[in-house]
Amino acid sequence: MIVKICGIQSVEAGLAAAEAGADMIGFVFADSSRQVTAEQAAQIGKKLPSHVKKVGVFVNEPIDSLINIVETAALDYIQLHGDETPVYLSSLNKPVMKAFSVSSEADLKLLTNYACDYYLLDSPAEAYRGGNGRPFDWSLASSESLPREKLFLAGGLHADNVQQAIREVSPAGVDVSSGVETDKQKDPLKIQQFIAAAKKG
Repeated sequence: MIVKICGIQSVEAGLAAAEAGADMIGFVFADSSRQVTAEQAAQIGKKLPSHVKKVGVFVNEPIDSLINIVETAALDYIQLHGDETPVYLSSLNKPVMKAFSVSSEADLKLLTNYACDYYLLDSPAEAYRGGNGRPFDWSLASSESLPREKLFLAGGLHADNVQQAIREVSPAGVDVSSGVETDKQKDPLKIQQFIAAAKKG
């Protein structure tokens, strides 16, 4: 099970995630309470082990700006949470994770329009695209046609429900942000508990 800890804003949080066994960490470059600059992400990334992949989270970012951030922050993956088109994706030169807000089975049919490395299934947008801390109805993702080996699951996950989520959806990976926080700050103990639960069995 691939585990991504998103919304990393400090070296301490990044190292806590890496030491607990995270496979990926996410930097948010879109409007969010967890937003960082490319320079901040670069400084954090330099302190992390090379096997931990660095993912940049973007929402409707102009291509030139996105490419500049990717290079400055030395990102390994690009995660798109906006209204980006398939053509937009085709102009990127890094592996791409495209997020889809899931409120009905119809939302999942959009996946077939996109050629990308991973599809991230997330809760419907509220104040921000993603990172709202609420799960969607996982039964919507029960369709046998979904490419499980490319699915990431996000939205309202935490140590107490991630095993159930994995059983219901059978994703390749899980993505968490608020579910490993205390008072809106990354909590090393919650990170450890989440990763242990996600990778169990």
